[in-house]
Amino acid sequence: MDILSRIMKMELPRNKSAFLWGPRKVGKSYWLREHFAEDLIIDFLKTDIYAEYISRPALLRERYASTKNRIIIDEVQMVPAILNEVHWLIENKNISFILTGSSPRKLKRDSANLLGGRAWRYTMTPLCYPEVKNIDIENVMITGMLPPHVLSEDPIQDFRSYVADYLKEEIIAEAAVQNIPAFSEFLRVSALTTGELLNYTNVARETGVSAKVVRSYFQILEDTLLGFRLQPWRKVVNRRLIETEKFYLFDVGLANYLLRRQPKIGTAEFGKSFEHYIMLELMAYKAYINPELPIYFWRTSSGQEVDFILGEMDLAVEIKTSKRIDETDTRSLQLLASEHKVKKSVIVSFESEVKQLGQVECLPWQVFLEKLWNNEFF
Repeated sequence: MDILSRIMKMELPRNKSAFLWGPRKVGKSYWLREHFAEDLIIDFLKTDIYAEYISRPALLRERYASTKNRIIIDEVQMVPAILNEVHWLIENKNISFILTGSSPRKLKRDSANLLGGRAWRYTMTPLCYPEVKNIDIENVMITGMLPPHVLSEDPIQDFRSYVADYLKEEIIAEAAVQNIPAFSEFLRVSALTTGELLNYTNVARETGVSAKVVRSYFQILEDTLLGFRLQPWRKVVNRRLIETEKFYLFDVGLANYLLRRQPKIGTAEFGKSFEHYIMLELMAYKAYINPELPIYFWRTSSGQEVDFILGEMDLAVEIKTSKRIDETDTRSLQLLASEHKVKKSVIVSFESEVKQLGQVECLPWQVFLEKLWNNEFF
């Protein structure tokens, strides 16, 4: 697989500032250096620079109050107090900033100054379908979609380092997690529950800590941009629906690494991973193209389920890995359509051609993603 140009755009007027959030290794710093090469860069991952500013945040004002350049501060959450200086420079010197971070958690926890709407918000995700040439879907389950892992000759070794050096050490240090073995086991269990209804009691039993602690662990993953919750569709009166949310890790390769599996097409593990991958494509589309788009899943108390609902029933999506789709595969979509006004129902599968089954359109997964990224559904 070859990486093409990233599709993220940041059309930032000179008098505007922005936060750029995204997990480590998605490529924030590289992208900014490519697109804002003339701007000043302060990188807190450099230990000498970090040491200067953590002890004296006022250095930012003292050094740059008269600059005409935009200033990029990389990994801003490492020095939360710097945001007071950023605020002052925006207000009094009309200086523009781009502030990158991989964890809003520390800023929120330290009650840091988040600039009160003075900075636009952008999110960078792992690679998505239009950014990768000749995508090998089975290989994606192993490499995931983080740029260095896609390009790596040994992605498993890269994930080993990523988990050891970042997920465990940095998150544990930042979140003041005391029970390191339990948190490490929680990472594995969180991968196992990816795409499933969240049951904090079951995860707690597997992890060996209380359900309250498990809730805090999931919040840590969400706050550090390493996972997100998917809410169920609740807007119904006559039917009892599932109220429980789902959780997804931010990268399918990471989930499979934590589970020590390399799923092959045709297996149940691949089916679960493929649904996870499509979910991540939907989240990337939301981040880059349609930030206000709500995404849900629909599930009845009797177990009927539609994987994803986009918008206010604008698009209902069911994920299958079969190479042959028939009427029986449309039952959940038909039930949903009988109770709600669904604008479009789609099954995404490994069929080779587009076909229509009643009101349900069956799309090969590549066709679905091309239509999604071409904005043909909305």
